[in-house]
Amino acid sequence: MYDYDLLVVGSANADLVVGVERRPAAGETVLGSDLTVHPGGKGANQAVAAARLGARTALLARVGDDANGRMLLDSQRAAGVDTVGVLVGGVPTGVALITVDPSGDNSIVVSPGANARLTPPDVRVAASLFQASRVVSTQLEIPLETVMEVVRNLADGSRFVLNPSPPRPLPSELLAACDPLIVNEHEAKVILGESAVGDAPEGWARILLAKGPRSVVVTLGADGALVATAEGVTRIPSVKVDAVDTTGAGDAFTAALAWQLGAGASLTEAAAYAARVGAAAVTKPGAQESFPTAAEVEALCGAVPGNARRMPGGDDGSQRPAGESLRGESL
Repeated sequence: MYDYDLLVVGSANADLVVGVERRPAAGETVLGSDLTVHPGGKGANQAVAAARLGARTALLARVGDDANGRMLLDSQRAAGVDTVGVLVGGVPTGVALITVDPSGDNSIVVSPGANARLTPPDVRVAASLFQASRVVSTQLEIPLETVMEVVRNLADGSRFVLNPSPPRPLPSELLAACDPLIVNEHEAKVILGESAVGDAPEGWARILLAKGPRSVVVTLGADGALVATAEGVTRIPSVKVDAVDTTGAGDAFTAALAWQLGAGASLTEAAAYAARVGAAAVTKPGAQESFPTAAEVEALCGAVPGNARRMPGGDDGSQRPAGESLRGESL
């Protein structure tokens, strides 16, 4: 019996947010709105998003012994996240500088702070959390060697989900463990490099899958998402809403997908639900403040979409039997 539906290993930041009419060009200064401070960071965001939906969630992260760190811990606990794995002290809490334009699009610069001090030994010390977790999700706002240590400490039968943000080339051992690898268009292009030039998103998904992950999900914003497995590529339709702020939407998507996989959903079913959660998140400002409950998702988006469209050689949505080890061999 697992104690947690989802263990998130990742970053925790204070989000410093300013609204702008447009993002400045090089050397240009623009006026913005009053500064607001919110709890954020891709790891902390995913943990809160999953807990709000009803998942039993734990977070392994590091924050500073400062006001921002206390804000982040308060936010996790208020959402119902188990913070036994959150380490405190050493250096200041990480900070993200975020500008949001009138369309809701954002640009983000991250100062890692304590996130850069989450180390492989921290992962090894938290071995009991990994043994107790059905699904483990992480990102790249913490050191790559720490993410690699996460893969090496996965429990037999657990599933590993990676959103490689900010993107960088990935070792074969890490790619082989991903089920799925979740990327947006920018992340896909960075990972693929010249091999993505001139190709359609379906092509990116297939090329990424050929690099070793068990499965791949490419998020396409208002155009939905793509799910790629050995059976083919399936398009997941978007949910149309009026976007207010896209900050944290990808984290809400990843958290919802990871939780649903642990609950036994197929990858296409999990991605369809995650699209609904991501859509609900962009209808409110902020990151963690915008994450919906399951009831709010249902009220806004209705029933789970059942019209995922198969591409040629499509995906029947089937996944591995429950309890099967999901760790792959290196390329």
